[in-house]
Amino acid sequence: MTGKPELTMNNSSTLGDISSWLFGFIALAIGIINTFWGNDPGYGIFILLLSFLYFPPITSLIKKITGINIPLWAKVILGAFIIWSAVGVGELFDKIDLMMKDL
Repeated sequence: MTGKPELTMNNSSTLGDISSWLFGFIALAIGIINTFWGNDPGYGIFILLLSFLYFPPITSLIKKITGINIPLWAKVILGAFIIWSAVGVGELFDKIDLMMKDL
């Protein structure tokens, strides 16, 4: 057996992990900003909790405990919801301006 398919799977897995970590940190930042500088801390905490679904150690822990694997399509839809709600409804850029004024 050649090492090429294994190498391809390893590279896509690494790319998936990196993108998952990156979006997890972005969603975490959105949650923190909305919790402390928004007018709805409940929304911020909700986004903060959803951000943990993107971190690979948390995802593997959920799979280990419950046996449920979160599919990629669900993460993409959830990510689109987070971005849409933060930018459109949550007025993220206004909250970032408030945060920068406080610093």
